[in-house]
Amino acid sequence: MNDAKRFEGFSPRTGFTPIPNPFFSSVLPDIRDMAELKVTLHIFWALYAKKGYPKFITCSELRGDRALMMSLKGNGSAEEELKRGLEMAVSRKTLLYLGIDREGTLEQLYFVNDEQSRRAMVQIESGDIQLGGLVRIEPASTEEKPNIFSLYEQHIGLLTPLIADELKEAEDRYPASWIEDAFKESVVLNKRSWRYISRILDRWDSEGKDYGRARENSKEDIAPKEYLRKYGHLTRK
Repeated sequence: MNDAKRFEGFSPRTGFTPIPNPFFSSVLPDIRDMAELKVTLHIFWALYAKKGYPKFITCSELRGDRALMMSLKGNGSAEEELKRGLEMAVSRKTLLYLGIDREGTLEQLYFVNDEQSRRAMVQIESGDIQLGGLVRIEPASTEEKPNIFSLYEQHIGLLTPLIADELKEAEDRYPASWIEDAFKESVVLNKRSWRYISRILDRWDSEGKDYGRARENSKEDIAPKEYLRKYGHLTRK
């Protein structure tokens, strides 16, 4: 342990990745292989960062992730460790595997075993979903980007289970740029509450984003009094 690289701690504004609770009660206690654990947790993180439907990761993407492959270097090669970790996670059914033929090349797709992924796999196999250019071989980015949960903690406060459910529902419903802009508007007006932010998002959803678009150029920012005149009704009970 003395030779290990010491972690300096999490910053106050770091993002985080939700993991289904049954993983900790029904899956984690039975995992004995470090490669399986590392691969499984990495895929949870990588898939959460992806947008759109369906959400999957390819074996090529995993191989191209330098941080993952470095962490898998052990008794065997990183490639062997990755292969074993994937096979064990699929065998345990934490992950689902689908192989598709793309111009004579086998593309290996991995999904988290949830209802949405199972439905997507059926649609892919039946031809209802044509992947086409959706399969992109790109290393997963390690850059931290604010998600709805980190934005809430930065600008409002600690999460509660009830609020977390509402945030997840909003994240699935609205574009990430809308959510970020709505939080910015709440800060401008010092109306730091999820109730207020959700009203902004509802308004944009029904009337269009330009109704309350946050301006990127500070010289064009609307004056606070004018802002309140135009959007003050959003705060009325």
